[in-house]
Amino acid sequence: MTAPLLPVATPRRAGRVVWAELRARPLATAAAALSAVAAAAAGLVAPAVLGRLVDAVDTGAPSVWPYVGALLAAAVLAAVLTGVSAVLVARLGETVLARLREAVVDRALHLPSAVLDRVRGGDLLSRVGDDVAKVAEAVTSALPQVASAGLTVLLTLVGLGALDWRLALAGAVALPLYVLALRWYLPRSAPRYAAERVAMGERAQALVSSLQGVDTVHAYADEDRHRAVVDERSGQALRITLGVFRLFTDFGWRMNRAEYVGLAAVLAVGFALVRSGDVTVGAVTTAALLFHRLFGPLGLLLFTFDDVQSAGASLVRMVGVADLDVPPAPVPATGRPVVELRGVGHAYDGPPVLADVDLVLAPGERVALVGASGAGKTTLAGVLAGALQPVAGEVLVDGAAVDLRAHVGLVSQEVHVFAGTLADDVRLARPGATDAEVAAALTTVGADWALALGLDALVGEGGQELTAPQAQQLALARLVLADPPVAVLDEATAEAGSAGARDLEEAALAATAGRTTLVVAHRLTQAARADRVVVLAAGRVVEQGTHAELVAAGGRYADLWSAWTARG
Repeated sequence: MTAPLLPVATPRRAGRVVWAELRARPLATAAAALSAVAAAAAGLVAPAVLGRLVDAVDTGAPSVWPYVGALLAAAVLAAVLTGVSAVLVARLGETVLARLREAVVDRALHLPSAVLDRVRGGDLLSRVGDDVAKVAEAVTSALPQVASAGLTVLLTLVGLGALDWRLALAGAVALPLYVLALRWYLPRSAPRYAAERVAMGERAQALVSSLQGVDTVHAYADEDRHRAVVDERSGQALRITLGVFRLFTDFGWRMNRAEYVGLAAVLAVGFALVRSGDVTVGAVTTAALLFHRLFGPLGLLLFTFDDVQSAGASLVRMVGVADLDVPPAPVPATGRPVVELRGVGHAYDGPPVLADVDLVLAPGERVALVGASGAGKTTLAGVLAGALQPVAGEVLVDGAAVDLRAHVGLVSQEVHVFAGTLADDVRLARPGATDAEVAAALTTVGADWALALGLDALVGEGGQELTAPQAQQLALARLVLADPPVAVLDEATAEAGSAGARDLEEAALAATAGRTTLVVAHRLTQAARADRVVVLAAGRVVEQGTHAELVAAGGRYADLWSAWTARG
């Protein structure tokens, strides 16, 4: 089954989000709008001066230099105002985009792991990468140009009306042709631009999955098949892009037809009005220049419409992520509570993984969860940690349904070392922690190597490469620093190997000392040191008791322990 895509917002919703951001910055928005209007109005001065110049020559004026000076001044004024407008509009757009980008990344970072596991990784990657880049490109280049062009068109039509209503009416003959061109183009282009963004996400998904498993791909000599998948996805994206471009060129000649008809109408009406003496030659010259001046802005709108449409498709995808519901940040809890699972059941689009699980963890009790592979141990740990919402049953803390993230700290088998200083990597659990508190947490889990390396040492990408046991110790130090009342260790010592197993188990014991703890035991020596052992089979609790009691009972746990000890 194909993984689902993240939601996409409607254009109306995306517009409301952008408008809300603009309203939050009234001074910047007003300055950008006023500068854009002033720049567009300044562009009307030159055609008006040229019209007056024609009339002056026609009437035998003694000098044309005043008009030449006025043209130079108009050009300088228009250039300055256009530059100021471009800067203000781009700065406002970048600010709004930055806020939206932060919202998208914030939602992505706070989405439950269960949601991220269900969706396609390439889709999320393209939204925080390609889509952001596409909108940013439009904001810095297309948006100021589109704003200027739109205002120029509007003010030019007003200027035609001020000269003579009949000249304005002649220019308006082109409007139905523009409308027909847009009505032909928009319904065909919008779905193709949306499909193009999805295709980009599919291409990213193919690249990500191949690169993430590159070692396995090399091991099985499967490079050709993965390359073929990437080629196919890239080809699909290319075919859609070429189709969009062909559609765009068809739109172009329809716009050119409208320009030709409009200019011809203005010249024909102007000729008739001059012959009747209703207007001067200079006025018709101004009207023709004003209408011809529309070609540049309309052409700009035409050539940037591709970017605008593509950016719009990216914007609704970004807003779709930003609008996702994210649980509120948990409020840290205190004390050592009783944790109770009542009738918990869960399934992943198939048969139940957990079924009617009842389990109580006493305050400060350390419970080891054991069972064969596929018994549901990791799923149960995820439910208790709040990473998974069970399809049945509930998890209670001190008898109440609460936000489990406020009470439970999870350390899984897969941990990540973030690029940065060692102290900052540990401080992720509590950003306000001091260096002394970080050092104390590392000391608690026996990470003497970390203290010898130094808290300012760079780790992760571009820094000191840590072994799997060292990475787990950092994760356990984060647990100590966060100090949750309940801890869940999901095979958190599985990567230690035989050499570092004992040290990592001691670190796990120290990190969870005094906490109500559930340990998914990969190594049965952890179970032997727990207060109680719970055996899971086919998603159900089949045995529980102390290590000694279960070994003496001769049941499933006794068989597991026998196999473990026989293995040495």
